[in-house]
Amino acid sequence: MHIEPGIVVGAKLALGFITATGAVGYSLKLAKDMAKRDGVAPLAIRIVLAALLVLSFFEVLPHYPVGVSEVHFILGSTLFLMFGAAPAALGLAIGLLAQGLLVAPADLPQYGMNVTSLLVPLLAINVLAQRVIPANTPYKDVTYGQALKLSTAYQGGVVAWVGFWAVYGAGVGAENLAEIATFSVAYMSVVLIEPVLDLGVLAAAKALHRLETSGVFNPRLYGAAA
Repeated sequence: MHIEPGIVVGAKLALGFITATGAVGYSLKLAKDMAKRDGVAPLAIRIVLAALLVLSFFEVLPHYPVGVSEVHFILGSTLFLMFGAAPAALGLAIGLLAQGLLVAPADLPQYGMNVTSLLVPLLAINVLAQRVIPANTPYKDVTYGQALKLSTAYQGGVVAWVGFWAVYGAGVGAENLAEIATFSVAYMSVVLIEPVLDLGVLAAAKALHRLETSGVFNPRLYGAAA
């Protein structure tokens, strides 16, 4: 999902930072609400854990350039189910920034676009989850079908944003559109794998039921909606 350097340049980069500011701002609002409900310390723990996981996902899990971007296992829906929307979103933003500062400084000019591509779909599945997962169902008990819906929506949102940035920066020429299509097909293959990983992580969460009251995870992981 990283926009390759050189696709969007110059003054056009400003739009990415504007959209990212909006996404991070809304995530901070959700974080404020979570802090009021669960406390500041649990919120901070979830954000730090999400950021560390994001950095490890980007660096350890398989990733490779395809077309206008790169295919990554971001596990956005997994982070959402484990920690909640705000910690997952802020963890993604912090983890991505850490990667740019520590490992891939060439990605920093594209940071705003990449943050937008990751956060906006995650904030969207926060709304979708309220429709596809009954209020009395803890996230640890979601079905493959429910996890698939969340993962498909998230990955589809990422692909849509990457396509938008590529067209925004390089236009609608045949070569650019072909590279967007190549990336889209490759990236959506992640949808076949990620729900299985979701269920694997959730199964592990069931085994770690002693952490239910620790504040480490989103309370919805173990209980019904408040």
